[in-house]
Amino acid sequence: MGKSRRTIPEELLLLALDPTTGTTAQPQTLDLGLAGAQLVELSLAGRIVPEGDRIAVVLARPTGDPTLDHALELLRRRGSPVRAAHWIGGPRLGLRQTYLAHLERCGMVTAVAGQMCGVLPTTRYQASDDCTNAAIKQRLDTAIRTGVPPDPRTAALAALAHAVGLGKHLYPGNEGRSSRSRLRDLIRYDPLGGMVAHAVMDVQNGLPAQQNRSSQGAAPVTGRSGSRTPGRGSGGGRVAPSRVGVR
Repeated sequence: MGKSRRTIPEELLLLALDPTTGTTAQPQTLDLGLAGAQLVELSLAGRIVPEGDRIAVVLARPTGDPTLDHALELLRRRGSPVRAAHWIGGPRLGLRQTYLAHLERCGMVTAVAGQMCGVLPTTRYQASDDCTNAAIKQRLDTAIRTGVPPDPRTAALAALAHAVGLGKHLYPGNEGRSSRSRLRDLIRYDPLGGMVAHAVMDVQNGLPAQQNRSSQGAAPVTGRSGSRTPGRGSGGGRVAPSRVGVR
């Protein structure tokens, strides 16, 4: 995979980057979204395919992107299709920092060292090209404004942005309410992106842990066939500390 096209994980992280503070919005859920974005990107690259709510590797050939290839290898080692929610909620901490370092190596962001309270070292990240960030946001704006079905990449990006709660970052305040609602609605234009986005929200609501307990003989828990979990409409939901543990 060449670098003529930005990947969906890269674009999701750039969308989350606050140009004023140099930090990322929704840091607790962004790792989950990045893991989901890797699945969508690998599917678009023909490496994996969805099988219901599971993901199966169909081509283990490297893409040329080190972060995606690491994810592909981990999926390959599973040996059998894995549930998207279990993969996204797995113990792969620090994905946000991994991608920030990746974007820095690629020249998409610049790391700026600083201090907190004059003592603690901190690092802020600034986009190297504001036009790139503006172009990514413009794709979402166009899809929201025109109602024209977006391309699969844009639809998946919108679905993941909604899933991790970036709507209030991208379209803040009461004036952004209708745009946030339309951002959520874009989820229907890409079935895979929608499935992955719902898996991200399921992990935020602690469903993987509940499913595991159910499979071990506990009382069944209402899942996808039942009503949607709390927070699904707003892309929020509580993070299950025992499953997520992000910084």
